[in-house]
Amino acid sequence: MKKNLLLLSAILIIVSCENQPSKNKIEVTYPTTKKVDTLDTYFGNNVADPYRWLEDDRSEETGEWVKAQNKTTFGYLEKIPFREDIKNRLEKLWNFEKLSAPFKEGDYTYFYKNDGLQNQYVVYRSKDDGEPEVFLDPNTFSEDGTTSLAGLSFTKDGSLAAYLISEGGSDWRKAIIINAETKEAVEDTLVDIKFSGISWLGNDGFYYSSYDKPVGSELSAKTDQHKVYYHKLGTPQKEDKVIFGAKPSEKHRYIGASVTEDQKYLLVSAATSTSGNKLFIKDLEDSNSDLIPIVDDTESDNYVIDNVGSKLFIVTNRNAPNKKIVTVDASNPGIDNWVDFIPETENVLSPGTGGGYFFTEYMVDAISKVYQYDYEGNLVREIKLPGVGSATGFGGKKDNKEFYFSFTNYIMPGSSFKYNVETGQYESYWSPEIDFDPTAYESKQVFYTSKDGTKVPMIITHKKGLKLNGKNPTILYGYGGFNISLTPSFSIVNAIWLEQGGIYAVPNLRGGGEYGKKWHVAGTKLQKQNVFDDFIAAAEYLIDKNYTSSDYLAIRGGSNGGLLVGATMTQRPDLMKVALPAVGVLDMLRYHTFTAGAGWAYDYGTAEDDEEMFQYLKGYSPLHNVKEGVAYPATLVTTGDHDDRVVPAHSFKFAAELQSKQTGDNPTLIRIETNAGHGAGTPVSKTIEQYADIFGFTLYNMGYQELPNQAVLKEFKE
Repeated sequence: MKKNLLLLSAILIIVSCENQPSKNKIEVTYPTTKKVDTLDTYFGNNVADPYRWLEDDRSEETGEWVKAQNKTTFGYLEKIPFREDIKNRLEKLWNFEKLSAPFKEGDYTYFYKNDGLQNQYVVYRSKDDGEPEVFLDPNTFSEDGTTSLAGLSFTKDGSLAAYLISEGGSDWRKAIIINAETKEAVEDTLVDIKFSGISWLGNDGFYYSSYDKPVGSELSAKTDQHKVYYHKLGTPQKEDKVIFGAKPSEKHRYIGASVTEDQKYLLVSAATSTSGNKLFIKDLEDSNSDLIPIVDDTESDNYVIDNVGSKLFIVTNRNAPNKKIVTVDASNPGIDNWVDFIPETENVLSPGTGGGYFFTEYMVDAISKVYQYDYEGNLVREIKLPGVGSATGFGGKKDNKEFYFSFTNYIMPGSSFKYNVETGQYESYWSPEIDFDPTAYESKQVFYTSKDGTKVPMIITHKKGLKLNGKNPTILYGYGGFNISLTPSFSIVNAIWLEQGGIYAVPNLRGGGEYGKKWHVAGTKLQKQNVFDDFIAAAEYLIDKNYTSSDYLAIRGGSNGGLLVGATMTQRPDLMKVALPAVGVLDMLRYHTFTAGAGWAYDYGTAEDDEEMFQYLKGYSPLHNVKEGVAYPATLVTTGDHDDRVVPAHSFKFAAELQSKQTGDNPTLIRIETNAGHGAGTPVSKTIEQYADIFGFTLYNMGYQELPNQAVLKEFKE
């Protein structure tokens, strides 16, 4: 009996030491969000939109609502006992030197560098073997670090450069043209540029793209007709000539222009959505030549990767869902004349060129494999990569005999390697010195079965020796759309999560590009539910295999991934403890009425297409599926007040619905970053604060009163 009592006491001690839900919940009093009588009618169906007024990002009333919500949210976050510990650890781990792969322009070699905690990367350059000097320092563009470098383009001889800046995270850009040698501006700043690169024609001028400035709010008003302009140096921007996009027959939402490396051809791509494009070509050596079509429909994705004289090399997924490279002569470039150069394979192709060779990177279950070909289409070699993960940067200019590529995976910080195109040998160029030991962690790929029987891959990363006891804090991250592939890459913020004993799991959902066009299409329009089913099945796999349980599971995603989180948490609120939708597309009936949202219709369809599409969208739209009397998971919605990609009204309205209808005591908060956009160019200081809040909120709502791994904190404090 005594022995049994001792055993019982030991069990009670163990149980009492285990993580338990907090008995001292932080109290939340939500601001009152008024409702207005707004009604839309779709095919005879009335749909209420009581928070429509929050779409007016310029109104004083919306501004006051943002302030009130942030006051509530930050009042909650400040009470999390280990929030500052996470922030301090993030700052410590983030504080290491970061270098990009170098690139050659004119007489200089350029590279990007961050000393550690700088808000923005600095552009350096060196000549021959001289000491590097600062070329551009975006940290000086604004006092708070919210103005970022959004693009940099040099003339072929490297003597002139144009760089784009983004203010407050906006997609609207300004272009500044400088003498690359003196770094002095050579003319007035160009303004109102959007969704554009810069492509120089000699030293005389360059091509860029933009929309007419919208009527109303430039952050949320619809932008529908893109145009390509040519800017001649020394002339005012108002005299810039429209090259394509002004005529009704040329109306497209996304148009881009580029000049071939040999300056012989102008190429114009025109698309009405995020998938499929027309392709045109103009002979720049003939001033009387017209833009002629290479592809005159939007049924495939196509671009010219290179040319040798009049011989064009085109990357396409036309009749090749995994992409291939074809050749054709520029004098008669129509698709009937295309000849296969590098045929389609069972894996998705992402090619590059450099040093007189083609480099074909293939995704094999989301893992990189790279091959080198000559310009006759002969295989030269397979390039053996440093490990299992993602390789990028295979390519450069034609006269480069060496270039640099990068390699990373979920536990290996990105490193750069110098590659010799003739020998196929490479050597380490730069590896970060970071306070993180990759050998203590492991990543493994599993395949699980979705609702309809489809096999879906997922990579699960965690500390070695993890106990499968169902109690490991887990973040399930997903995207599932727009043909975008999630391949392994290292993240400082994820390293913090792993240090704390967390699991980071990334499934390659349908809607992405991991298995080509068919995989993408299987997650679009009336098949969009497949994406949510894949994500739900990933969560169920992690629970079934005892990696975690619903009490320790958080789901996270941004943009289209924010939609994924919103749809999953409203369909299966029982499945997870925490939901983290970031900059999400959450109002599926009105998304296409804001900025460039109509261009997403290839993936989503719109509520105006027909009644079937309307009913389908309404059936999963997160905003329209928040129900009274349901206990939703602890939710931290995040957005930026200057997001003009996915306007913050999506997040505002969704948060208001959750706060109005939530049952139980799980908090439903919204964190609104001010003077910030969709994410690109966000200052490091803001990013660190944001993730300290996200991880703090997540762990606290899983029941932790202190961080799971206090040893890490003790070590770095000492």
